[in-house]
Amino acid sequence: MKILDIYKFLENLSPFELQESWDNSGLLVGDFSIDVTKVVLSIDIDEKLIDSLDDNTLLITHHPLIFGGLKQLQFNKYPANLLQKMIRKNISNIAMHTNFDQTHLNEYVATQILGYKISQKDGFVAYLEVDEDFDIFAKKVATAFGLAHAKCVKCTQRVKRVALTTGSGCSLMRSIDADCFLTGDVKYHDAMEAKSLKMSLIDIGHYESERFFAQILEKYLKNLGLEVIISSSENPFTYL
Repeated sequence: MKILDIYKFLENLSPFELQESWDNSGLLVGDFSIDVTKVVLSIDIDEKLIDSLDDNTLLITHHPLIFGGLKQLQFNKYPANLLQKMIRKNISNIAMHTNFDQTHLNEYVATQILGYKISQKDGFVAYLEVDEDFDIFAKKVATAFGLAHAKCVKCTQRVKRVALTTGSGCSLMRSIDADCFLTGDVKYHDAMEAKSLKMSLIDIGHYESERFFAQILEKYLKNLGLEVIISSSENPFTYL
């Protein structure tokens, strides 16, 4: 099957036009006319993953390897070092990032991982009606995402309305209408801002909240009759 046919299938599933203006989803490496029989799904691209792939593989990732404009390609530096290996092995890459967040990832995490119904969707934000004790809810969230601890800003003892944004969503904080916000990449000043807004915050991790990308997409791609493999890149962080 040609990459163009796969791209059209993905476009129908999660339109690339939904991506944010700063994003870079779409075909990033390769040629629409290339024929592929094997597709590998991953959140990111790292050297270990590329080394494990057969030549002529289509790699579909959540995060784009190329974000901003490339001004140079020094093959001993990221991301040029990975691009060089991909080109040598004729590995193509399609990224499905903020478009897939809106159409699939947030909904899947809310319903299938956390186990709550979505009461409202607003772009990248899914709202859940919870009405639970904060401590119990926070521990439940940590377990769902495989976190050793729940890193929280606690503003109330009871949580009623929860907002969820997978990945990194703290830039949305001032537009959130909820008692508690679940998102990743929470920084110190994000926590201070949440406290000033009297909105509880639970850090669900960037990798931890998005690692379901491959398993969501796999079930759709298998309908095309392709060999589909989940080979997610490793979390770059190590917790000791």
